[in-house]
This record gives sequence, structure tokens and C-alpha cells, in this order.
Amino acid sequence: MVTPKPRVVVTGMAGVSPLGSDWKTVSEALVNGRSAIAYQPELEDYEGMRTRLVAPVTDFETPAHYTRKRTRSMGRVSLLAARATELALGEAGLLEAECLVDGTTGISYGSAAGSPPALATYADAVHVRHTLHGIRATDYVRYMSHTVAANLAQFFSIKGRVIPTCSACTSGSQGIGYAFETIQAGKQVVMIAGGAEEYHPIETALFDVMYSTSTRNDEPHLVPRPFDSDRDGLVIGEGAGTLILEELEHARRRGAPILCEVLGFGTNCDGVHVTNPDREGMAEVIRLGLEDAGIEPGAVDYINAHGTATEVGDIAESQATRDVVGSKTPISSLKSYMGHTLGACGALEAWMTIEMMREGWFAPTLNLDEVDSRCAELDYIRGEIRKIDADIVMSNNFAFGGINTSLIFRRWNDVSA
Repeated sequence: MVTPKPRVVVTGMAGVSPLGSDWKTVSEALVNGRSAIAYQPELEDYEGMRTRLVAPVTDFETPAHYTRKRTRSMGRVSLLAARATELALGEAGLLEAECLVDGTTGISYGSAAGSPPALATYADAVHVRHTLHGIRATDYVRYMSHTVAANLAQFFSIKGRVIPTCSACTSGSQGIGYAFETIQAGKQVVMIAGGAEEYHPIETALFDVMYSTSTRNDEPHLVPRPFDSDRDGLVIGEGAGTLILEELEHARRRGAPILCEVLGFGTNCDGVHVTNPDREGMAEVIRLGLEDAGIEPGAVDYINAHGTATEVGDIAESQATRDVVGSKTPISSLKSYMGHTLGACGALEAWMTIEMMREGWFAPTLNLDEVDSRCAELDYIRGEIRKIDADIVMSNNFAFGGINTSLIFRRWNDVSA
């Protein structure tokens, strides 16, 4: 007899985003169509940089109780993640819980890169000045690929397993997905999951040299434009998003708030091209997510698109979505409000998608005036928010390296269900 896998629920979630650091502020921005895209004067200082646009987190300050001893190994990316995680743990009622430190809680968290200023310190000292003077012992810890997961483990005294996800734009969504699978496998009862990224010109530069960034520098409120015929590229953002995943019976025993259920997760690799998205690989990961959730495509009430506002990405994603789900499921892209937050996007978008599902409305894609005729015919939400009594939502992300993810969440209607 096959033992059923444990059900996994979300008991806390929070984010630090360009749109704000609490759901009330974020939801007001989404409802009112307020973009976080801004002109960044410092980008004028880089020869050859075409874009001047960024979506920064402007309201973040390191909390006073974050002592130097606890944060000296943290760059901004880890500080953003720590704050999002602290807020999420607070909502879950776990900040002082024994399970947080007894080995039954783990971490699955990532970023596309470590903290760029620490890497710059090494590059300047070793490569430019040929000296080790000026390098601190903590600089490497700040820029190592698993800096966020490792720092969160130390900050919150986590004794369970740590799963670093460093897979570019799927870092956050893989963080959530692998946390889900870890609990299903019975290895942990609680998982801190998500992703983070800090803004730095080097990240804007890497997309600028590929001609993937928007250059409508005089009109920041009009970009990015996912799926639009007049789009001209993405905008880099920053932030952190954390979901607290928990085995259902454990959550029930302690009377935890249950925000939604994680229903399914799919991840795969295109195996075709390191940067160009592949329609077939994208379609397959959506199928994998649906199969894992045990549902038919028609059961999905809303899709949060990766929607970067790049030509090849938008076209391939829209076609892959139609191939599997059809053309009737409402879809929109939150990157139109806060740019592409790279390692954080999968987690921030999951958080916002779940919150919208719980409230019964979904944000439109900003600046989507005319859908590109090369994109598949889908039910693109545009213009105004759409009220949908959704039970099941899907959030998809796609990354360099051909790495794809699909997360499926179900609204929690009855704690006894």
C-alpha cells in the first residue's frame, strides 16, 4: 500500500519589493496601476550602458535589532531576505517556536548571485590593485552563491537542511518547489522558502549587453511592456520574498494560520540553448506541474506569467501556455509593475499571486495596449483588475540555462478539509 504524501500548506509569507514591504501597500499599487520603475542617474556613468531604468526598493532600512554581529556577513541581498523571512515567520507564529531551532525546520532559498559589492571588492583589490589590503574576512561570505541561504540559517539558528537555489530567474520558485518536495518526502516539517536579489549596475549591464533592457529612459512609467507589440525589453529590480511551508498536520496541531495549499511543482531543463527560451521545454514544465498537482489544465483559474517583456521570451511563453492550458485562462505579468527581480521574482510573484487569490482579484499587465500578433491568443488581463473567484492558481518562471518551473497553489477554504 502506497502511503499518501503529506499535504503542504503555506502558514506565513512576506516580501520586500519595489512596490512596498507589506501587502496593503503592494495591493494598492497593483489596484491603482502604480509602477515602481524609476530613472537611475548612476547608470549614466557607465560607458556603453543604454538603459537608465531600475526598480529599486526605496523604503528598506536595516532594522535596529539587527546587530552588527548578526549581520556582518550579510550583503544587502541577505538583509532583504532576512527581513522578508522575519515577517513571514512572524505571520506563521514561528519566531519563538522550538521547531525553528530543533532540526525539524530547513531552508530552501536562493538568489541569482551573491552581493555584487563584495565581489567588486575582491576584483578591485586582486585584479586592479594587486593587493589583499581592504579585503575583509566576511567579503567572500557576502558574495558566495549560497550567501542568502547560509546567512538565513545563521540568523535564525536553523539546524535542519539547507538547500541553496542559485538558478538565475528561477531561484525563488525552485526554492519554494524544493521546500515543498522536502516536506512531502518527510525530511522536514517546516521549510523557509524563497528568493532574493539586490540591485547593482553589474546586473543591469549583463542584460544591457544582450540588448534585452528597455531604453525608453524618458518614460519609465510606460515600461516594461510584457506581451505588448511595442515592448522594448526588461527592467531590473530587486527585493526578497519568503513563504513558510509546513506539513498540514503539524500546522493544525499548533493552530497555525493556513493561507493556502501548495498543490504541485514542476521543474525541468530545456536542454536546447543556454539563453534562448524553448517553447517545448516551457510547455513540458507546465505539464509536469499539473501532473504533480493531479489536476487538469481547465482547473487553473489564473496564471501568473514570467512575462519579462523580451521578444523571444514573451512569444515562447505565450505559445507554451496555450499549448498546454489553452486560451481561456486569465493571465498577467507582475513584472510590469516591479521589473525583473531575478532571483527574487519567483518568490515575490508567488506571494502576490496567493494574496490576490485570497482576495478574489488579479492585477492586469501594465502597459499592455496591443498584444503582439506573434504571441499566442490568451486571456490577457489588461486595463483594470479582474475579479475572479479563483480556487487554483499557477505561477511560472523561466531562467537562463533553460531552467523552468511551474508552481500551483490552491485556496484554503476550510481548515478541516
